[in-house]
Amino acid sequence: MTDVMTEDLEKYRTELTGYCYRMLGSAFEAEDAVQDTMVRAWRALDSFEGRSSLRSWLYRIATNVCLDSLSAGNRRARPMDLTDPTPVAQARLNERPEITWLEPVPDGRVLPSVADPAETAVSRETVRLAFVAALQHLPPKQRAVLILREVLAWKASEVSELLGTSVASVNSALQRARATLAEQAPAASDAADPLDEEQKALLDRYVAAFEGYDMQALTALLHEDATMSMPPYDLWLRGHEDIVGWMLGVGEVCRGSKLVPTVANGAPAFAHYHPDPEGGFAPWALIVLQVHDGKIGGMDFFLDTKRWFPLFDLPDRLPA
Repeated sequence: MTDVMTEDLEKYRTELTGYCYRMLGSAFEAEDAVQDTMVRAWRALDSFEGRSSLRSWLYRIATNVCLDSLSAGNRRARPMDLTDPTPVAQARLNERPEITWLEPVPDGRVLPSVADPAETAVSRETVRLAFVAALQHLPPKQRAVLILREVLAWKASEVSELLGTSVASVNSALQRARATLAEQAPAASDAADPLDEEQKALLDRYVAAFEGYDMQALTALLHEDATMSMPPYDLWLRGHEDIVGWMLGVGEVCRGSKLVPTVANGAPAFAHYHPDPEGGFAPWALIVLQVHDGKIGGMDFFLDTKRWFPLFDLPDRLPA
């Protein structure tokens, strides 16, 4: 029986990773939390009495693991959660090591395959960087309640049983979480599963503009209030003028780069390779795009490629 149950546990790994990622804002911490959940569940299999479903039991364990992890009050953030945008004339690359940055995640690690298109759309939308960043403003238990009720569509009675509290308490927590989330107003994004022809054309134009370092063409693809960030630096920019000013100033080192398509956080993304003086192209950034209303509203450049490229199974360099 134990072997069968162990196989059953593994069936829930991807959806549990998605749940823990929304809770923790870190791909690596989410996978650690799920592994901890699986170990705890495996050790307790003999005492599992089946009074709840195996799935509910696993979510209870995963929730406790996440709440324990969040008990220190730490939350993950994006640069725009911490400061106002910086005019390009004053822009400086300052690392803030005390900040624990929100991390990108490959879709395949957190989005289980489901047959229902509506359920797929909700899953993708709720791992967007802006949505997960907004979740980080919620106290841990409110965060769990909102994810379980609004994202995973659990009943209030099921959530109350999982958290060991009353239905009234769950409903109250959900109401407060909704109010806080409304204040954060996560940026909108277009559905992209799969990409339609217009979206494919937009991304093709983005690659051509970026690789050709054509700032006029790039500007035409961006919303006027588009943003650009570069974790682990706290700098972020808003608007055509400042983004182009940066690209033609400090960012000029990116001229001649190559982009390789991937997906992250339910959104289009690219592995950005920089010309290497020794030949070929070396990893420079993972770019996650926010696309809405036919244009690009945000570009997040995650520069710690030693972490991100292996996670996304990306080549460690490109040939000349």
